[in-house]
Amino acid sequence: MRVAVIGAGGIGAVLAGVAAAAGHAVEIGVRTPIRTLSLQSPGGEWSEVAVTVRTTAAEVDAPADVVLLTVKATDTASAAPWLDAWCRDGTVLGVVQNGLDQRSRVDDLVPAGAVVAPVLAYMAAERLSAGRVRHLAGRRLVVPAECQAPLAEALPSLRVAGTDDMNTEAWRKLLANAVANPLTALTLRRVGVLAEPGMADLAEGMLREALAVGRASGARLEESLVEQILAGTAQYGPETGSSMLYDRLAGRNMEHRYITGEVVRRGRALGIPVPLNSVILTLLDATDGGVDGRRSQSLGEGVGGGVDRN
Repeated sequence: MRVAVIGAGGIGAVLAGVAAAAGHAVEIGVRTPIRTLSLQSPGGEWSEVAVTVRTTAAEVDAPADVVLLTVKATDTASAAPWLDAWCRDGTVLGVVQNGLDQRSRVDDLVPAGAVVAPVLAYMAAERLSAGRVRHLAGRRLVVPAECQAPLAEALPSLRVAGTDDMNTEAWRKLLANAVANPLTALTLRRVGVLAEPGMADLAEGMLREALAVGRASGARLEESLVEQILAGTAQYGPETGSSMLYDRLAGRNMEHRYITGEVVRRGRALGIPVPLNSVILTLLDATDGGVDGRRSQSLGEGVGGGVDRN
C-alpha cells in the first residue's frame, strides 16, 4: 500500500511511523526540508522512520492509496497541491484535524472520486524539533465505519474504531480539547495548571457549556462525560502540554477558532449561553493576533501533539 502523510508535526510523524513499520511505502510532504524523520516511542526508544521526504508536490510521481492530512485546520488550504498530487479516484483521504466538519474543509481541494474520512486521533505527541517527534501516549483513532478497513490496513498497530455517528464522536473529541488546549495556551503552563485553585471550576464550567451546545447540535453526550474528560486529562500527567500551547510557544497560529470558536459560534446560533467560552475565545483571539492571525506556519511544523487526545 502507498501511504502519504501531509505534515511532519507530532501526529503526522506518529502516523508515518506506524505505516512505515507495517511495511507500507510511505511518503511525507513537508515545506520545511528535513533530512530524516526520527520518532521516540512511549517507551523511550528512538528510531528512524523509513519514509521518502517530499518538499514540493511537484516531486510526487504517483498517487497514494491512503492520504493522511495532518496539518493544522488553519493551514488546510495550503495543502491543496499535495492533495492534488496524491489523491485520485478511490484514494481514501483521512483528515486528521481538530474541530468539526473536517469533510467540508477539503471539499474543493480533492477530486470527486476521492473518499474523504474525518479522523479523530486520541494520542499525545510532541514535536521537539524539525524531524524529531516524541510519541507520549495513545494509539486510538475513530473514523467513519465505511472507511475503517483501509485506514486500519494502513495503520495496523493502532486501534482504528469505526462509528456510524461521527457527529457525536466529533463532539466528544472537541470536548476533550476544549479545556486543556485553551487554558494551557493562555497561561503558558502545562496540564498541571488545571490543578491550580479555581481552574478546575473554570474547566468544568467551560465543558458544561460545550456539552449543552453539542447536545443541541444533535450529538448524544452524557452528563458524566464532563467528569470523564477532566479525569482523563489529569491522567496524562502535569508535565504534558497541548498542541495549542506548543503552537503559541513556537509562534504559530493556534486552532482556537476550530475548538473554542465552534462552541461559541454554534452556541450563539442556537441561543445557548456560553459566557465562559466567549471570554476564553476573546482572550485567545487577542493572544493569537486576531481572528485572521499574523504569523506563518509551515507544513513541516504541522500538527503538534500534547493533550489533544488526538
